[in-house]
Amino acid sequence: MFLTMFKSGNYAFAPIVLLWCTMPALSAASEYRAGIAVVDITPTEPIRLSGYGSRTKPSEGVLAPIHAKALAITRTRGRNEHVVIITTDLIGLPRAITDVVAARIQQKYGLERADILFNSSHTHTGPSIRSNLSLLFELPDAEKRTVDAYSDRLQEALFEVAGRAILDLAPATLTSGHGAVNFAVNRRVRGPNGFSIGVNPQGPTDSDVPVLRVTGADGKIKAVLFGYACHNTTLTGGNNLISGDYAGFAQEALERTNPGAIALFLMLSGADQNPNPRGTGELAKQHGATLATEVGRVLQGKMSPLAGALKAAFRIVELEFEANDKPTFESRLNDANPYRVRHAKAMLARIESGQPIRRYPYPVQAISFGGKFTLVALGGEVVVDYSLAIKRTYPTAGVVVAGYSNDVMAYIPSLRVLKEGGYEAFDSMYYYGLPASWAADTEEKILNTVATVIKATR
Repeated sequence: MFLTMFKSGNYAFAPIVLLWCTMPALSAASEYRAGIAVVDITPTEPIRLSGYGSRTKPSEGVLAPIHAKALAITRTRGRNEHVVIITTDLIGLPRAITDVVAARIQQKYGLERADILFNSSHTHTGPSIRSNLSLLFELPDAEKRTVDAYSDRLQEALFEVAGRAILDLAPATLTSGHGAVNFAVNRRVRGPNGFSIGVNPQGPTDSDVPVLRVTGADGKIKAVLFGYACHNTTLTGGNNLISGDYAGFAQEALERTNPGAIALFLMLSGADQNPNPRGTGELAKQHGATLATEVGRVLQGKMSPLAGALKAAFRIVELEFEANDKPTFESRLNDANPYRVRHAKAMLARIESGQPIRRYPYPVQAISFGGKFTLVALGGEVVVDYSLAIKRTYPTAGVVVAGYSNDVMAYIPSLRVLKEGGYEAFDSMYYYGLPASWAADTEEKILNTVATVIKATR
């Protein structure tokens, strides 16, 4: 089991509600403390990999281990100024898991919900997670039990890795910088029958590679947090080996070239972005090397020191769906597409039980380091339009827009994408088990909530 290292190590977890406040006094120069932890979450038995519905059997081995990592940061000059950023080499964490883990972290360590950020790399060569992409597969009972058992162990691992990072807090210096790579390509292609997934070099992309460097009191790099807006789909459905795809290989390369450091990957707003080219393990390693080399270049260059208040804000906004009703779902029961039939049956069951899905609680979060480096964390598979719009609106805040954060419940299209249609706008809802496409005011509601959390962190 992948929790063995916690149980056999030297990390005793006595109640530590006020741990953040009981650290010894530091010199005036030590504005921040940081802690880092990592745990291997590679499944120990064959499990159905998520992301591609074409897979029909459990995994057949491990191409590269996958991990959960946590970066804890507290500001020594402020009161209640601390965050924990948890990253995972997984398809996506649903709120059924993150809400439970966050509540446990809050209770044991005295944090607020806004202080805790979960992000998933969205690798399509990672294990299925309970409650995520709930209609992608109809698993046999034995495989369901495997997924449930893995999800239970994962939940424990996320809590434990956060605790280890908190126990690792030590004086640190934070600096930030930006690079750029260009292997992501917009995948929405207009054709005679609407939009399909392909290669669209003229479509919008975001080449930004934000980098946050954490340096210990000894001058050595302790952690590197970096991100990119691109699906982790270099490895396609024919691959049945576990890995973190390009993001996993990039982290591995950075840790190899920076001994003692832990590299954490943030998946940004890459829902409509694919690696190009793609299809093999060698290409996944190539893209990972490209990204790691650029992050390394940024680390070796002039980076901006971070200072000032560490502030966080978290809001839930209720999003609604386009009109849907019982006759609509009944009309799909004989559809040639098995996913539409599966989806229709699930939605009818909800209606008949008196629990139709009418709206969804969508998480929006911001974490600011002195107003110069601001993480905006959005739930779901967020298209690149959001990142580009938010960065245009807040050009001086050092904004980084991460999707796949705190809850991965569906694709989050912009109004443009909603109007154009296609997979990201509608078809993907069949796999996520939501009733219809998002309402036309979805982008407006999300951007208004982003404005609220950014204002709260200034």
